[in-house]
Amino acid sequence: MTAMTPGSNLPLSVARVAVDVTAPVRLDVSGLLLTTNGKVRSDDDFVFYNQPTGPGVTHRAGAAGAGDTITVDTAAVPADIEKIVVTASLDAPGATFAGTEPTATVRGADDGAVIASFTPPRLGNETALVIVEVYRRNGAWKVRAVGQGYANGLAGIATDFGVTVEEPAAPAAPAAQMPPPPSGPPAGFQPPPPMPSAPPAAAPAVPAAPATGKINLDKGRVSLQKNQTVSLVKGGRPVLSSVRMGLGWEPAFRGKDIDLDASVIAFGVDRKKIDACFFGKLAILNGAIQHSGDNLTGEGGGDDESITVHLGGLPSEVTGLVFTVNSFSGQKFTDVAKAYCRLLDAQTGEELVRFDLTHAEPRTGVMMAKMIKQFSGEWEMTAMGEYVDSRTVRGMAKPAGKAL
Repeated sequence: MTAMTPGSNLPLSVARVAVDVTAPVRLDVSGLLLTTNGKVRSDDDFVFYNQPTGPGVTHRAGAAGAGDTITVDTAAVPADIEKIVVTASLDAPGATFAGTEPTATVRGADDGAVIASFTPPRLGNETALVIVEVYRRNGAWKVRAVGQGYANGLAGIATDFGVTVEEPAAPAAPAAQMPPPPSGPPAGFQPPPPMPSAPPAAAPAVPAAPATGKINLDKGRVSLQKNQTVSLVKGGRPVLSSVRMGLGWEPAFRGKDIDLDASVIAFGVDRKKIDACFFGKLAILNGAIQHSGDNLTGEGGGDDESITVHLGGLPSEVTGLVFTVNSFSGQKFTDVAKAYCRLLDAQTGEELVRFDLTHAEPRTGVMMAKMIKQFSGEWEMTAMGEYVDSRTVRGMAKPAGKAL
């Protein structure tokens, strides 16, 4: 069994897969079938306790003390469905996931063999989560750990993915597609706060009160450790339009130059490379990403190389960025000291996020950090520090794509 981390993925070797979601408290578990635009085709693609079957997807309520299960028969999933997201919301009104860690266990639906497990880390005021997704890629099926949180319950998730969520006019006449259980509607099904200043179609792109299980920028500068993630939002809203990733390093041995090359690889929703920006290609995507140029020695204070990303200018198909450092001359990272990356506001120069490498390996490439665009539109940055054997950015595309 593999213990997954946020953003990691695994191939599925079975056609029918079950996702069991358990927690110390009662949860409402759901599955949503999404097309390539990240939306359901209709409310029929929302599978939950009161609508337990959908095309290729079923919901099974757990017995007392057991969690609910979403089962996906990949052979029966319609061809225009790209992924099935598995969500969980808290049953108790007003409860949050703080101190409650749900776990998704992925297993073969027919033989029960456990494939992987995932427990979203660092949960706080979230009342609903997208835990994992089962998705189609190049004709094969995979599972990805997500762990994205919402503060406005399951209604926030449903609205984000295009499900109609309406408040009933009276308790005796609930919405047909989501009638409440006998004990009353769970907290997750309360509609999000109204947004009178925006048309209804705009609500999914910017939820009224989004939250995330990750660290955010509310308390200022963030120092990450390996595999930690920060959401680039403050006060519930994205705060940046342009960012600069500064990368720096020093020779481990005095008097010895170290020539490293910083790069960024842009990926699409299919985790395939769109383009790469490096010392030999200083601008890509019509200038939305720009490189500062090559540093041949690593000497001097401050960032050795930097890459500016105008997030608002990125094509819509760009959903992931992986920042890498390579040694073209073949020097190993055991010859490097004080390697780091830091994210800055490109307009003000304010440092927002920093990640310092704390160990070195005798290899020629390292994936420093990744930035992933979330379903709701904001970006998240994750510290990586994963070493590979590659002297050029070209050799980094495959491992970087797998790491998204």
